[in-house]
Amino acid sequence: QLQLVESGGGLVQPGGSLRLSCAASGFTLDEFAIGWFRQAPGKEREGVLCISKGGGITSYAESVKGRFTISRDNAKNTAYLQMNSLKPEDTAVYYCAAANDCPYYYSYLPFGSWGQGTHVTVSS
Repeated sequence: QLQLVESGGGLVQPGGSLRLSCAASGFTLDEFAIGWFRQAPGKEREGVLCISKGGGITSYAESVKGRFTISRDNAKNTAYLQMNSLKPEDTAVYYCAAANDCPYYYSYLPFGSWGQGTHVTVSS
């Protein structure tokens, strides 16, 4: 069974950092592109970043440029989302999901094996 599990969320003050992890089980991570998404209360799901099988990165959210980075460690079967300079508007549930490739324009449709999400709250 293909499964992704997110972890690393929590409460952080504005300006702080968090690193989210997306651990894969039931498949080898390097067979897929991995996308990170987020959904804030009362808002639609938003694409954040995607990393292809070859390590190419596609950015979907202008608001995180220069602050968030995506990476993958195939040996650990885990992808990461490093979030720096966090802002209250980054508060959301963050999800990872797998796809054959990163779509050029944001769409959640190519993605499957969604994790259960990890909560990130940015507040003083």
